[in-house]
Amino acid sequence: MLIFECPYCGVMAEETELTAGGEAHVKRFGPGSSDEDFETYLFHRENPKGVHFERWRHANGCGKWFLAARCTNTLEVFGTYPAQTTRPPEPILEAIRAKRPGFQWRDLA
Repeated sequence: MLIFECPYCGVMAEETELTAGGEAHVKRFGPGSSDEDFETYLFHRENPKGVHFERWRHANGCGKWFLAARCTNTLEVFGTYPAQTTRPPEPILEAIRAKRPGFQWRDLA
């Protein structure tokens, strides 16, 4: 079972208390964008075997959205951070690199 710390209320929440919201740091396109950009926004998502950045909502708690870094292979959680953050905080990236040397985060925002 995944356990995340909500960065807003500080509660250690099991995944049953949360709602998954898909990939984090996705560049959104809306009205006025090209068909190709909008198609990319709607349908093209990362699905890595390894480190992934995701959106989660503390549904049975404070109700706020937050972002999390975790490994889809081992289910290890590297950390959580506020949803308004445009890139993963450096301490989380350092924790990932400590376990996975050479990891590079690509700028998706």
